[in-house]
Amino acid sequence: MSTPDELERQHTLQTAVARYDTLRTRDALASPGEEDESFAAPPLTKEEALEMLALGELIARKAGYGRQLGVRSARATGASWSQIGAALGTTKQAAWEAHARWLDEQGAGADRVGA
Repeated sequence: MSTPDELERQHTLQTAVARYDTLRTRDALASPGEEDESFAAPPLTKEEALEMLALGELIARKAGYGRQLGVRSARATGASWSQIGAALGTTKQAAWEAHARWLDEQGAGADRVGA
């Protein structure tokens, strides 16, 4: 069975998204129980369905990490928390809190300079 940790060693964000999209598209095109199945894609196997779930989790993890690196870069260039919140479609407080949590999870709570 595929796990996000196993798949992380095999995929970049780009290749994970491509594989996920392939599986998701095939899953969406599979026609369960329709009379004319000649144009339908084959349904996913159990292993492929589990791989699609694990890839979704991996993508969320990688995107979340990239988001916080983007916040760090924006702060380094002088962006305010209000500007960062707007860029993320949230409030400055929510943006700051999410970034502070991420820093704590990374074991870098002391790096909150300028927060």
